[in-house]
Amino acid sequence: MAKINLIHDNIGKTLTIHFGDPKEEYASELTDDEIIVMKNKSGKIIGLEILHFDYDPDDSINLKIVPNLA
Repeated sequence: MAKINLIHDNIGKTLTIHFGDPKEEYASELTDDEIIVMKNKSGKIIGLEILHFDYDPDDSINLKIVPNLA
């Protein structure tokens, strides 16, 4: 089973999502939507960092897991 890590930086206003081991990050690129895409050596996306993410800890977060139908 894949492990997903979420890290919210309240001071820097970012949300980082790792789909795998963050130590495997080899390259990253900034999109026009101000999202940093992190990739490993083979070019596979292993994480995202959403810039300007503002979250109120008193708000609830809903998470929906959708099964892979492929």
